[in-house]
Amino acid sequence: MDRIIIQKKNEAFLLLGCDSGIAMELSDFFSFFVPGYKYMPLYRNKVWDGKVRLFNPANYELPVGLLSYVKEFAEKRNYDVEYEDGPYGAPESFNKVDAQDIMDFIKSLNIHSKGKPIEVRDYQFNAICEGIRKKRTIMLSPTGSGKSLIIYILMRWYMANHDDKVLVIVPTTSLVQQMMSDFGDYSSNDDEFSSEHDCHAIFSGQAKMNISENVFISTWQSIYKLPPTWFGQFGIIFGDEVHGFKSKSLSNIMNKSKNTAYRFGTTGTLDGTQTHKLVLEGLFGKVMKVTTTKELQEKDTLAALDIFILRLEHGDDVRQLISGSTYQQEINFIIGNEKRNQFIRNLAIDQKGNSLVLFQYVEKHGKILYDLIKSKADINRKVFFVSGATEATDREAIRKITENQKDAIIVASLGTFSTGINIRNLHNIIFASPSKSQIKVLQSIGRGLRKSDNGVTTKLYDISDDIQHKSKKNYTLLHSEERIKIYRRERFNFKIYKIKV
Repeated sequence: MDRIIIQKKNEAFLLLGCDSGIAMELSDFFSFFVPGYKYMPLYRNKVWDGKVRLFNPANYELPVGLLSYVKEFAEKRNYDVEYEDGPYGAPESFNKVDAQDIMDFIKSLNIHSKGKPIEVRDYQFNAICEGIRKKRTIMLSPTGSGKSLIIYILMRWYMANHDDKVLVIVPTTSLVQQMMSDFGDYSSNDDEFSSEHDCHAIFSGQAKMNISENVFISTWQSIYKLPPTWFGQFGIIFGDEVHGFKSKSLSNIMNKSKNTAYRFGTTGTLDGTQTHKLVLEGLFGKVMKVTTTKELQEKDTLAALDIFILRLEHGDDVRQLISGSTYQQEINFIIGNEKRNQFIRNLAIDQKGNSLVLFQYVEKHGKILYDLIKSKADINRKVFFVSGATEATDREAIRKITENQKDAIIVASLGTFSTGINIRNLHNIIFASPSKSQIKVLQSIGRGLRKSDNGVTTKLYDISDDIQHKSKKNYTLLHSEERIKIYRRERFNFKIYKIKV
């Protein structure tokens, strides 16, 4: 029979009733190749076919967040769809939302930041209303758009209307500290809530059991192995910066949270692949575009951005030397090139305002750049080094110091800084290492787009290397072209400058 019966098994999975033929069609429909699968050992050893499968034809389970795609699947094939209520209610349910009631509730919170009252922006308010209405969604909103404020208000609304506890999950210990700090800032004029008394931070070594507080803020690494009974206490889960989570661990957490009806993910960007998007949507719900970087710049909410692509043109002797090299050999040459590193040092020192220098490899490049910059910078100029090994408390201290500085330099690893630290007073960003990762590029740019104290335009220096020999372009030049595609798509202003080295 050409029919699909949909029932909600729990808050994590739907149960699809259909014949075996349709089940196999659903399995194909919800199967996708993992990006880069051809290079993975399991695929090379013929243990795995390179696909992720979101529908399980063995038990007919599908993540709840993919319900709309089942509708799309059935409509294209003229299959009937029937809904059955189960112990967890209807497969899809919504809250009735009165915008004025939500606005009145927000005003009652008396939200402040740095001692000044906050006015919720229109896109934030729309996202809050939609979140309450839908109960689950991924909010796609760039760095600097105020995602933590959206999380805070949704959290306070839930706490005012429900008795279950709240779980906020972030990818790094730095973001645990920062979220605690943000919640404390927002509630500084609130007599009913305080981060000190109502929130509990969980990361390495912190207590996880028998906690009296109502709000848990944790890294995913600290909790993903805990039993389902532990997750049963939460009625709402926030996943902040969900692009930075390990996919299997995040799925493990969300699938254990079988009673959690409210699920919200936030991110500044997805990696552009269908697989990544659907995996996250299955866990949290459909992606909702809250706003864009360009829209925030046009509203003067984020700083203007000028991108200078500094293409270093190497001599013929270097081009012949590098020709035929592997990707890693080319990278090793670039990050170890003395003239290139001295160029980056001089560029960083010459900038006015707070500067961020981003690198990929800690020992081979980051520490070398830090030592070069530190040795030549003015003795009174603060120069910091941040990597994955930097303690969360030290990162938070650096963040606070830098926000009160006007001429500091932070030399930081790309992975750590792209999701780990927010600084409101950055003026210059230098991409010292090549990267084509859409997520890392956009997240890193976002670090510099918060409005600075003097309102100047943020400058991004994107350093690339032209080592092309004859007609064959080198790897990192191709990476540069991928970044340019991102800049064009995001409608950023950029210019390319060729510099001989």
